[in-house]
Amino acid sequence: MQDNYKKRRMKKIGIIYFLLATISYGAQSTSLMEVYQLATVNDPLIKEALANKEAIIESRPQARSLILPQLSSSATFSDSDVNGQSTFQQKFVNPITGDESVLTSNTDFIQESETLQWDISLRQSIFDYGIWMNLRKANKTVAQAEVDYLAAEQNLMIRVASGYFNILAAEDTLEAEQAARQSIEKQLDQAQKRFEVGLIAITDVQEARAAYDQSIANEIIAKRSLATAKESLRSITDSYPGKLKKPDNNLPLIMPNPQRENDWVDTSLGQNLSLMSAEVGVEIARSEIKIQRSGHLPTIGLQAARRETDTDSFRSDSGGSLSPADSENISDGIGIQMTLPLYSGGQVRSRVKQAVARHRASKEKLERVARETTKVARDSYLGVISGIATVKALQQSVMSSATALQATEAGYEVGTRTTVDVLDARRRLFSAQKNLAISKYDYILNILKLKQAAGTLKVEDLEQINTWLM
Repeated sequence: MQDNYKKRRMKKIGIIYFLLATISYGAQSTSLMEVYQLATVNDPLIKEALANKEAIIESRPQARSLILPQLSSSATFSDSDVNGQSTFQQKFVNPITGDESVLTSNTDFIQESETLQWDISLRQSIFDYGIWMNLRKANKTVAQAEVDYLAAEQNLMIRVASGYFNILAAEDTLEAEQAARQSIEKQLDQAQKRFEVGLIAITDVQEARAAYDQSIANEIIAKRSLATAKESLRSITDSYPGKLKKPDNNLPLIMPNPQRENDWVDTSLGQNLSLMSAEVGVEIARSEIKIQRSGHLPTIGLQAARRETDTDSFRSDSGGSLSPADSENISDGIGIQMTLPLYSGGQVRSRVKQAVARHRASKEKLERVARETTKVARDSYLGVISGIATVKALQQSVMSSATALQATEAGYEVGTRTTVDVLDARRRLFSAQKNLAISKYDYILNILKLKQAAGTLKVEDLEQINTWLM
């Protein structure tokens, strides 16, 4: 009677699993490329990288502007009323005695004036080593910004793929933990019944209880990990993902091409974008040294100016009537100016030493990035190689677990196995499937990371991987 009840219960469980699988299969799934397209529009980091690139690009015309002529003009209008006193001195010589005398007279005056003055000036650098080096530095800075943006685009692909497959891994882990909890719950129920009839000691029940409590904790942790993975992807796409497509059973296991590890390392050292950016950074720091050393050199420039002043004025002396006192002045000038720095309190020398130290720091950064690039290239290459072997081994493990489950279910049908045995076998199958799925995700991510290290990662690589999902 009890065996028939167990059989009916197992049949109901199987129907439920079938319905859930049918519903999941019918639901619309989101592909990797759809998530990536959302990320390209909504990710703050890629937007920040684009804005930084656009800002740095403007440094080139700013540096070039210092070489071009500088033309400026100004105009001034003033209206003034002046009340004052003029003092005049006249010298007289007595024709008889020859004595000199001075006659001083004071005259009051009123003057009203309107003055319009305008200036135009032209400055053209003839020789300034610093501004030419600054232009070279600006060109290198723009090149570095473009490389950094390409690196940000590659980094976005990696972040999207990592977030995508982290969610799938978290979902697989949660399913495995739920299957484990169900199996352990049945084991606990069976242990309690056997204890009640005196077949086992209380310690066996306590061990089963401890295992069940641990399974609940593991399931809670798995749910939290899934929520965290979804939140991480949402921070990139600004939306929570729905059901995601998974790699199908016919996932191609492709060996890296070229197949030699050192070939990938050599390619990475020549094309890795982060390494290229660091190399340009060394050149920028070298240009900065030249710019600061130019503080010791003379500068030569051409200067030309024109000024015109037009004054409309009326003046009255000693209370008389107002009479015109207009004036107009025009002045033109052109010349060459040479400036030679003699002493600036040690500022130029200090700036040169500072630039030299930063150049040394940039070279150390280049060495660090080169070593990191080599490490990532080797690690990713080995990850792809070992990933292929791991996927093949776990595929065999899933087949073995599935065969074991079938044997256990057959034993349950004839009464030689219990429900706990069936659930435990199913838990092992879920665990093997989870490990297989995670190994596939790791294999795919290592492919992308290897191409990123080599500087060859493109959107087409994501599109290819997207064809492997269903």
